[in-house]
Amino acid sequence: MADILSDLLAERGWLMADGATGTNLFNMGLASGEAPELWNVTHPERIRSLYRDSVAAGSDIFLTNTFGGNASRLKLHDAAGRVGELNRIGAELGRDVADAAGRRVIVAGSIGPTGEIMAPMGTLTRETAVEMFHEQAEGLKAGGADLLWIETISAAEEYAAAAEACARTGLPWCGTMSFDTAGRTMMGVTSADMVALVDGLPDPPVAFGANCGVGAADLLRTVLGFAAAGATLPIIAKGNAGIPKYHDGHIHYDGTPELMADYAVLARDCGAQIIGGCCGTTPDHLRAMRQALETRPAGARPSLETIAARLGGFSSASDGTGDDTPPARERRGRRRG
Repeated sequence: MADILSDLLAERGWLMADGATGTNLFNMGLASGEAPELWNVTHPERIRSLYRDSVAAGSDIFLTNTFGGNASRLKLHDAAGRVGELNRIGAELGRDVADAAGRRVIVAGSIGPTGEIMAPMGTLTRETAVEMFHEQAEGLKAGGADLLWIETISAAEEYAAAAEACARTGLPWCGTMSFDTAGRTMMGVTSADMVALVDGLPDPPVAFGANCGVGAADLLRTVLGFAAAGATLPIIAKGNAGIPKYHDGHIHYDGTPELMADYAVLARDCGAQIIGGCCGTTPDHLRAMRQALETRPAGARPSLETIAARLGGFSSASDGTGDDTPPARERRGRRRG
């Protein structure tokens, strides 16, 4: 099938992705513990507004409200039998917004982790994981998604299972992992490991990279790691808007639009071609990022010192590739945004 992402990258060289899903839906009234995917049916206009706000702020790509739309996660909300429906509608709402945008905008079908532990450490087998991801991916395809977007994965085995499921649909796909433990994912994957992983897949992605994690500075250190490992595919950078702070009973991210504008330009200079935000990133951040990408000239690849000076210090001394990195520990994948 046609790969609109590669076509658009060939035209301009970089693309801007969207921002947070959870943060912006919470601002619309989503309650803690509520499944955002159910809003595709109960509050479709709010989901259209989420998508439209990203497009209006300058995003070339926006992700569907389907991050937790697999059977394992939806089972927690008595909705395991609604995978196809919720993903299809999430993509259909996005298709409506993209088709009305007046320019080429990519609808990316979001696929997050299952929240289960892969064998042999856990009980989730490769076959079951592929089946769950494939069910979700087919729903997104039926709704009109342009491509599939795996995100916030920590285990190489789960990433590979999601990749196989996406390949079965015939749609192009992208995939990001979350590097949040001293430069590694929670399952110990380094930036170099991920480059080797995507290069070794039988059906490789059209782009790969990192999302979420700790802060924008840490994410850019990972992007530099991709480049240093010889990445040949386009790199995705989708960093959080600063660091979360607890204030008046709510979590707020301390990254200003000005900081995220600096992050966007630095991400491009680090080698990323697809640049967006994750947790805490609002349309105000996106507008500043778009303006910076369009008006500031490309620069030399920044040093770690430059990144720290512009975006704040790193959360750890290690970039994940040395022997001083602590061992991996399993986790149940958290919600994006």
